[in-house]
Amino acid sequence: MGIILVSFLLPLPNHTETGGYMMSITPHWFITMQLAARLVQLCKQKGLSQQALADAVGLHVTQIKRYEAGATQPSLDALKKVAITLGVTTDSLLFDDAERGPEDELRLQFDVIARLDNEEKRVIRELIDGMILKYQARRWAGATPAPAVVKTSADKPRARAAAR
Repeated sequence: MGIILVSFLLPLPNHTETGGYMMSITPHWFITMQLAARLVQLCKQKGLSQQALADAVGLHVTQIKRYEAGATQPSLDALKKVAITLGVTTDSLLFDDAERGPEDELRLQFDVIARLDNEEKRVIRELIDGMILKYQARRWAGATPAPAVVKTSADKPRARAAAR
């Protein structure tokens, strides 16, 4: 039995040379054990037995036992059903709080944004989408930001003539 490696892009604040992200190679067994521990913890919190979870998800109880033991991991479909049944996101089953989500400063800003009216939220979403597109285009092009264009006095008459 070999070890399967899973890769993730992890956010790294103040690391602009890598685009703010670092590739993390994580052993498959580590993720399986995190999932198993979270699954056991959530079932206890919700007061669900293995059989009750299996019935709600539509799986055999033996499969739930395998997930909780870390012997196997669920398919994407099963993971989705487990998350819905437990009332959590799939990310919360797979990742620690520090592994996903915004850093604290952004989290506070998002909390404030959540209290804005719908039109203000729409504008902020558009701004964020625009900045993400700009970042992705620059990253895909593999270029650094272009320097500012400096116009000389020779450029001004042509610009005025073109505007007429």
